[in-house]
Amino acid sequence: MKAWELQDWGLANLKQVERPRPGPNELLVRVQAASLNYRDKAVVEGKYLPDKLPRPLIPVSDAAGRVEEVGPGVTRFQEGDRVTSHLYSHWLDGEPGPSEVDYCFGGPLPGGLAEYMIIHEDSAVAAPASLTDAEAATLPIAALTAWFALVDLGKLEAGQSVLVQGTGGVSIFAVQLASALGARVIATSSSDEKLARARALGAADGINYVKNPEWQAVARELTTGVGVDHVLDVVGGESLNRSIQAARVGGHVAVIGFLGGQTSSIDLLPLLIRQTRIRGVAVGHRKSFETMNRFIEEKGVKPVINSTYAFSDAVEAFNHLSRGAFGKVVIDVSA
Repeated sequence: MKAWELQDWGLANLKQVERPRPGPNELLVRVQAASLNYRDKAVVEGKYLPDKLPRPLIPVSDAAGRVEEVGPGVTRFQEGDRVTSHLYSHWLDGEPGPSEVDYCFGGPLPGGLAEYMIIHEDSAVAAPASLTDAEAATLPIAALTAWFALVDLGKLEAGQSVLVQGTGGVSIFAVQLASALGARVIATSSSDEKLARARALGAADGINYVKNPEWQAVARELTTGVGVDHVLDVVGGESLNRSIQAARVGGHVAVIGFLGGQTSSIDLLPLLIRQTRIRGVAVGHRKSFETMNRFIEEKGVKPVINSTYAFSDAVEAFNHLSRGAFGKVVIDVSA
């Protein structure tokens, strides 16, 4: 089979190679599409746990395809079923275990940037029938992260307010899912045009953080001075202090990403006075994934795909991700 193999850190070291076909006792999945996340970019660049990841490595965590062969004892799926990968392949339900990071697709386990993928039946999730393979490939990290942060951890209720940062994959899914759950969504972006597109997807309000550097104050104004119930912080770094200030007293801040840096100096007094609940979010478990998929089918949620690239153009897809995308960047492996 053909695969893209990361032979050393850096996009220049991503090469096409031939890999041997797998044996029995697992699902052999013919990959149809894969989608890119910031995690994949960080893995390729050697910025994400480089000491824990092997080289060579097949990158990219999120993939969707069809089961081409099942091994002995498989009961959850059969040949022809459409499935997706699940990043934390051993995390099925409940609290995360101490070593979930050791069983992630796309590093350290081989990922989905390949014609075929080996997935244990417990690590696969049935793809929603209402979605194409390309759309289903966007779900494992971006959609589940937004859902898990809002629903499982945040206990989001209809009528509550949610602030999302930017218009990348997680943020756009948060706009769609929170709106479908009956929440009021406030989106932030450096682009008025992207804010207009976010409103079309369900956001009630938009804040241009270039025109309004003190965006946390604007968020409080939009909530009559109270602050928002839930903040999804995908930026990290020093942005975390603004997220705390944007949240209401006793509000929930889900720390999801590190676009602005992997370290932050937190001003403790506002945190203490406002009694903010801060929770790190690293995607979610399989049970939540399956619950989210049922909701997506019920509500007719359609993932937003910014651009689709051919399998041979994987490097260009990564470059697009680096430039920024409204929604998701997808690689059509079947082509």
